[in-house]
Amino acid sequence: MLQLEHLSKTYADGTRALSDINLSVREGEIVSLIGGSGCGKTTLLRLIAGLDRASGGAIRLDGEALSGPHPSVGIVFQEPRLLPWLTVSENIAFGLDHLSATERKSRVRHALEKIGLSEHAERWPRDLSGGQQQRVAIARAFVTNPKVLLLDEPFSALDAFTRASLHEHLLGLWEETRPTVVLVTHDVQEAVTLADRAIVMQPKPGRIFDELPLTLARPRDKTGLAFESSVRRVLTALDHSLNTSRQQPQRERDRQAAALWW
Repeated sequence: MLQLEHLSKTYADGTRALSDINLSVREGEIVSLIGGSGCGKTTLLRLIAGLDRASGGAIRLDGEALSGPHPSVGIVFQEPRLLPWLTVSENIAFGLDHLSATERKSRVRHALEKIGLSEHAERWPRDLSGGQQQRVAIARAFVTNPKVLLLDEPFSALDAFTRASLHEHLLGLWEETRPTVVLVTHDVQEAVTLADRAIVMQPKPGRIFDELPLTLARPRDKTGLAFESSVRRVLTALDHSLNTSRQQPQRERDRQAAALWW
């Protein structure tokens, strides 16, 4: 289990990016962080990844305190960040030096099959489309079998069709080992498509405003009433997070979300 306990972050100039974040993410759960600009979503991800230090509080993985980068925690950024001097297969194998050559080849081959790029194994990153490059970046993260995978808006620069395709590839990889996933996104539909729970954040300073369970069966029917209802629930919570400094009762939020249908 990934646990965030009273986590806070204040920068040297006095800016309070995060305040008293408390969150537990179960093993194998996909959680989305969603909120307006400046609510600290990426800052929170960087703290979990060990790329920045918290000003207060603790981050624990299965009880172990994390104070820096950890081999059990992987991250995928907005850009693919592939190494241009390595082929596609070599990029995917980049973090597998501790394994035997046979095991490395087996994992890379399987990952290429899962993302549909087996025929591109020996090509250079520059020869791939943006969506294909991001598929390679996601495969590179999954192939190390992390306990926790952090996704920092990895689909934000892609068109809707490519994004939907990558959602399928991501879930296909996740189904095999079921790591804990924390996804930062601005896209409400993306959050509902992928996550088991949406964490709505509020800015100035960044803090948790609401937690909404998304209990739809997978694969999720984006044309169904249940999906649209979940989208509207998240949108309602997001709207309130940007327009009030105090939380509304859950019953009132649910009533307003339901009223949007009429």
